[in-house]
Amino acid sequence: RGVSVNVLNMGLMDNKPASKLMITMMLAFAEFERDMIVERTQEGKRIAKGRSGFKEGRPRLSKTQTDYAMELLARGMSYKEVSEKLGISKSTLVRRRRERKALESARG
Repeated sequence: RGVSVNVLNMGLMDNKPASKLMITMMLAFAEFERDMIVERTQEGKRIAKGRSGFKEGRPRLSKTQTDYAMELLARGMSYKEVSEKLGISKSTLVRRRRERKALESARG
């Protein structure tokens, strides 16, 4: 395909057999390392799930937290200010506000 790789301490790797071998080896090691990371992550999750009180994912916002955040936004605070004050991401605030407006408009 006309692509060449220049590895700083190995020089130019073109389409010659030795270069192809090196690239194949590097790709194999990269894939192996990725598989090892996935395996360790899954093992850690499996161990954590065995512990009592484990909850996977981020903790959900309570209705009280959401109500307070919406109140602060209604008072004129920016998304950034509310996000920093409550430790809630801006995208979560935007999504919750959109959900709340959709519910209110559906109710009439």
